[in-house]
Amino acid sequence: MADDTLRIDRSAKTLRTLALERMREAIMDFHFQPGERLVERPLCDQLGVSRSVVREVLRQLETEGLVQMIPGHGPAVAKPDLGRTDEIYELRALLEGIAAKACAASATDDQIALLDAALAKLLEAWASGVPAEVMRATASFYEVLFEAADKRIAWEIVTGLNVRINQLRSMTILSQNRREPAIAEMHAIMDAIRSRKPEAAEAAARRHVETAWQIARDALRLGSL
Repeated sequence: MADDTLRIDRSAKTLRTLALERMREAIMDFHFQPGERLVERPLCDQLGVSRSVVREVLRQLETEGLVQMIPGHGPAVAKPDLGRTDEIYELRALLEGIAAKACAASATDDQIALLDAALAKLLEAWASGVPAEVMRATASFYEVLFEAADKRIAWEIVTGLNVRINQLRSMTILSQNRREPAIAEMHAIMDAIRSRKPEAAEAAARRHVETAWQIARDALRLGSL
């Protein structure tokens, strides 16, 4: 008789992945508010999955920093911590600034064309008014930027932080009057890259992050999350 102990259950894996993606998006879109308890039984009903799948999803989200275990209460949506938020934005400003500078210095015309195309998709996402679309298009733009800059290790670091970055990014995207300044800031980054001005590109990239950083910091201090 064949030993099936190592057989991969593809359907269960797919179901878990789908549930994880749905829960991650729900947290990003503030369907579940920071600090809100995540009770297994209602989640099973809402997602249409078993309790074991829900538990696996919650454990994964805990490792990503989106869920925290509260003693005596169980899992809840994590509240962003001001100190950790500052650290994340410090890293973003540094790494995105380095990438923009390198891109302006050495990117080929074809790579810059790819960046222009990624920016156009980002502008379309902003026009849609759908935060999830904006986050996806933003992540795609930066992936192209880091690739053009040949900063693969830096991108790996950013990718490791992407879930937490997106949680904060979703907050700043939803903030009042953010759309037009954000678009202007992205144009400033691209203008400097096209003009082959490394220092200006770095400054524009850092300025973009620092503006979002201030919005996130103000929101956390006011307790709006």
